[in-house]
Amino acid sequence: MLSTEQVAFFHAQGFVHIPQVFSPAEIDALDRDLERLVADWASTNQGWVGPWRKVYMDEQTDKKSQLTAMHDLHFYSQAWSQAVTHPRLTEAMSDLLGPDVELHHSTMHIKPPETGHPFPMHQDWAFYQHQDGRYVDVLVHLDDTCHDNGEIRFLAGSHQQGALEHITQTAEGPCTPHLPTDQYLLADTVAVPAKRGDVVCFCIHTIHGSHINTTHETRRLVRIGYRHPANIQTAGQSCGRPGLMVKGYRQHREGQNAYSTAGPA
Repeated sequence: MLSTEQVAFFHAQGFVHIPQVFSPAEIDALDRDLERLVADWASTNQGWVGPWRKVYMDEQTDKKSQLTAMHDLHFYSQAWSQAVTHPRLTEAMSDLLGPDVELHHSTMHIKPPETGHPFPMHQDWAFYQHQDGRYVDVLVHLDDTCHDNGEIRFLAGSHQQGALEHITQTAEGPCTPHLPTDQYLLADTVAVPAKRGDVVCFCIHTIHGSHINTTHETRRLVRIGYRHPANIQTAGQSCGRPGLMVKGYRQHREGQNAYSTAGPA
C-alpha cells in the first residue's frame, strides 16, 4: 500500500499523509452514518479543560468553544466497522507496524463552526499509554481541512523523544493532559491539510495540535488507533480490552492465557 519513501518519511518525521484511502462512495456511506451517530450517541460540550485554553483562546471564544465526540464508532455502525477493517487502510498499517496489526479504538472529533475546539500540543500516548511506540493513530477525513478550520499540525520528528510527561493537574484541579504551552508551540509545527477521503497517520509519541475552526462549516475527523499486538497498554482509554486483529496473527506470549469470556461481576 505504501511506498518505501512513505514508510521512511513516517519513521523519520512521525507522520505521513495518504491520499484517497476511501473512495467517494465509501466516504459518503461513512458520512451518512456519522451524522446519525452525532444525532443519536455523540456528546457536545466544552471539550478539553486546563490552563492551555487561556493561551489558545480569548475569554469570549473560550466560553463558546465546543467539541463533539464519541468513542468506538465501529460498535454502532456497519459502515464504520468496515472502515476500521478496510483493506487499503489495514495494509498501510501493516507497512508501518509489521505483519500483525490490532485495532485499539475509534474516536470521533468534530469541531463545530466558528468556535470549534482547538487542541493544545500533546502526545496521544498521554491518553492511552503503551510500553513502546508501535502504535499508529489514523485520522479519517470526512471534510477537507485547512488552516481556517483547524487542520492537524505536527512537531516533525518529535516522536523520537519517546513518551513525555504531560500536565494533568493544576492548582484548580485535574485537567486534560497537555504539554507546557511555553515550551511546545503550534507556530513550530508542520501543517498537514488533507482532502475528504484522505487519511493522516502519526505515531503515538508524535507531538501535535490544531487551531480553532473559524469557518461557518463543521470540521469532521475520526481517529482510529492501531497497534502491534505485543505493544502492551499500561493505562488510559480502553486499557485491558482486547482489540480485533485486522492483519496477521496474535502471537502467544509465555504465560499468556486466552481472553476471558466472563462478563461483569
